[in-house]
Amino acid sequence: MTSFEDLPIRDDLRGRSPYGAPQKIVPVALNVNENTHPIPEDVAHDIVARVAAAILQLNRYPDREFTALREAFARYLGHGLAPEQIWAANGSNEVLQHLLQAFGGPGRRALGFSPTYSMYSLLASGTGTEWIDAPRDADYELSAETAVAAIEQHDPDVVFLCAPNNPTGTPVSLDTIRAVADAARGIVIVDEAYFEFADPGTPSALELLEGRPRLVVSRTMSKAFAFAGARVGYLAADPAVIDALRLVRLPYHLSALTQAAALAALAHSDEMLAMVDEIRGQRERIVRELGGLGFRPYRSGSNFVLFGGVEEPAALWQALLERGVLIRDIGLPGSLRVSAGTEAETTAFLEAIALFAPSAANRIGA
Repeated sequence: MTSFEDLPIRDDLRGRSPYGAPQKIVPVALNVNENTHPIPEDVAHDIVARVAAAILQLNRYPDREFTALREAFARYLGHGLAPEQIWAANGSNEVLQHLLQAFGGPGRRALGFSPTYSMYSLLASGTGTEWIDAPRDADYELSAETAVAAIEQHDPDVVFLCAPNNPTGTPVSLDTIRAVADAARGIVIVDEAYFEFADPGTPSALELLEGRPRLVVSRTMSKAFAFAGARVGYLAADPAVIDALRLVRLPYHLSALTQAAALAALAHSDEMLAMVDEIRGQRERIVRELGGLGFRPYRSGSNFVLFGGVEEPAALWQALLERGVLIRDIGLPGSLRVSAGTEAETTAFLEAIALFAPSAANRIGA
């Protein structure tokens, strides 16, 4: 059987693996940081109505500039943003790909702080951009001093800051973001995919955009908006950055159906985000109860918790799966990650993992 390695694939892609997480049908799936709460029924009906109206015009191309959607995102984000400062695409991954297509490429370097979102390096590879891993501080934190030192050492063309960080959940302070934005000569991307789950009062990097034309803040509707299947990501930046992204996007890249669905969801943003407080509560419950079981949960500002103190991550992952609970083994030694789901899902996870707490580790497989 032919493998893609047997084909004349680009040399820099040989030996690489595509992004992916196990997709299994289980009673409790808490492995990919989805918002597991369903979309409210009245919102779903409005989405269906708007999409149905868009279907009647599918013989025509959609608005290439997705004007109404950019206006809606600007209103949602606030901070005095104008529609000219907004960009959107099919999920935040495509948004990030557009940025690397415009500002990365052969002969250019992108810098991230490991461990971080694995798609950054894959997107860099796909655009011919050299990827550089820089270290974090203890407990996966990232200080301004550590970040700036890496920038001074590597002089990257693009810097990725995941705030809060995926897969560790670690918040990134505004001081660190400001220091990076002021130290880097290239584009600085602050990925706020999980920002809505941050503790109330946490400042956004959106506060730093004014006067910093090389700073970009990306978001997604996949997480807090429970819109993962719709594939809608967006960013805010200087209008000059938006102009640059037009050079690399595909024509009419956001379908009329995508635009209609996203506009409907944004029209109900308060209702769509009503479950965020509950998810935060379940996150804190996970942190508290895992600590009580003898595991070591790390600080999280997201809708998931990374926890250490796992003697055999693969064995524990399999033992939970056999009990209908799917979490994530992300390859960090002695650690696993779990998304904060509904109260019932969180209970199912905690009851299952209690069987394998450090004091009962010898019972795995029993």
